[in-house]
Amino acid sequence: MSYTQSRLRRVSEHVRYFRETSENQETKSSEEWKSSTKRETLGALEQELARLVASAKEGETEGARREMSGFRNLFSRFLRAKTHIEWKAIQPLPEGAIRPYKQLPPVSESHITQMLSKLVVVKLNGGLGTSMGCKGPKSVIAVRNDLTFLDLTMQQIQQLNRTYNVDVPLVLMNSFNTDDDTQKLLKKYANVKVSVISFCQSRYPRINKETLMPIAKDMGTADMEAWYPPGHGNFYEAFANSGLLDKFLEQGKEYCFLSNIDNMGATVDLNILNFVLNSSGGQEPPEFVMEVTDKTRADVKGGTLIQYEDKLMLLEIAQVPKDYVDEFKSISKFRIFNTNNLWASLGAIRRVVSNNELDMEVIVNPKHLDRGMDVIQLETAAGAAIKNFKNSCGINVPRSRFLPVKKTSDLLLLMSNLYDIDNGSLTLSSERSFPTTPLVKLGSSFDKVKDYLARFQGIPDLIELDHLTVSGDVWFGRDVSLKGTVIIIANHGDRIDVAPGTILENKIVSGNLRILDH
Repeated sequence: MSYTQSRLRRVSEHVRYFRETSENQETKSSEEWKSSTKRETLGALEQELARLVASAKEGETEGARREMSGFRNLFSRFLRAKTHIEWKAIQPLPEGAIRPYKQLPPVSESHITQMLSKLVVVKLNGGLGTSMGCKGPKSVIAVRNDLTFLDLTMQQIQQLNRTYNVDVPLVLMNSFNTDDDTQKLLKKYANVKVSVISFCQSRYPRINKETLMPIAKDMGTADMEAWYPPGHGNFYEAFANSGLLDKFLEQGKEYCFLSNIDNMGATVDLNILNFVLNSSGGQEPPEFVMEVTDKTRADVKGGTLIQYEDKLMLLEIAQVPKDYVDEFKSISKFRIFNTNNLWASLGAIRRVVSNNELDMEVIVNPKHLDRGMDVIQLETAAGAAIKNFKNSCGINVPRSRFLPVKKTSDLLLLMSNLYDIDNGSLTLSSERSFPTTPLVKLGSSFDKVKDYLARFQGIPDLIELDHLTVSGDVWFGRDVSLKGTVIIIANHGDRIDVAPGTILENKIVSGNLRILDH
């Protein structure tokens, strides 16, 4: 048999595999297909995926086949998905769907060690720091005292393990973008008393926006622009495929706490752990808990929880019909949003993955590549899995459990005296007289971490700050104090230097200001 015939035979086998497994994996009948065009598109994709799998290196075929099978199922959901929900079909949230944090049952000190022995902490570590001008994983950006997100996370888990004499493992879900760098970084923690395990999430092919076919020519890594990590909703399948899920279940672990590694408020909370592990009032423990918190003006685009088709569902702004976007943003109607701090039963994860019951909404993420091509990335969000688990609920937690760093303005808050740091955990300073954090907007001159750090000779005192807006060519000296509402705007061509020791309280500074020491 020639090489070409052999390759064609392998492609045919892979196509048959996708179709046979998909018959088991489809949770809805073929009658839902709205046109033959969709069937043809799916058939053409199966051929392309089989071609990709056939190109895999020896020993990597099974893994490639499993990955492409996962993508095929995601693609089929994309083809049949509705873009928006039926707005008028939203149902009132049932009683108990969102529980106040303050009403959680108290934790018995004698049970803490036993509870922690059942926990696995998972951090989402797939993101790069490119949006903030940094190379490599976002987790290596210095947050405080030259300590990175990863440093602080390791300190938190180490302190937890020492305090209660336990061995709570830390699991990192990397992407192919961050995996190599993360593996090298982990070597420096050899003497830290934390069991660190990492695995890589799936690598899916980007598809051409016009043809809806993969742009990758083979499974190789020569053209990495042809591939993407498919969002944190991929956690459940990737975790199961890695073998770690079964391993932890065999060890007696029962629950995982999943959060973004750049959310410095996402620490292990014993009250929530007690709630998910122990039923009360004759109720079964929840298989899935989403931490939500009250919306502010800065969070109006955040996903919220609704009741839809008799299930608790995460509603994202992209799923909202255009005529109802303002209503979705309303703080009075939708008062909470998803922090992406999630608690899930390991046994339940195995069940929904094994039975192919995960039916998360597909996020269509358009991209324009450097080569001039428009492509689509199909992604899912981890919180969207809430509707696939039993007895799911939200817990309305304090804002202090949501301290993400998406921009340098977030970094400024965490680096300032607004927060105290203790064994990797950040808490709002007791010197601040009210519990809310200031609203900070830094202009484009501060977008990159390198530029941001250069413009601050020292981080200002923000203890009494309510609102800060900075725009243009602005530089800060040491020991500056900002109070109340401060707006500093340097017009085009102007430069403003805030001199060392300056105190600005309820001030607007504009124009051209440069005060030099002499």
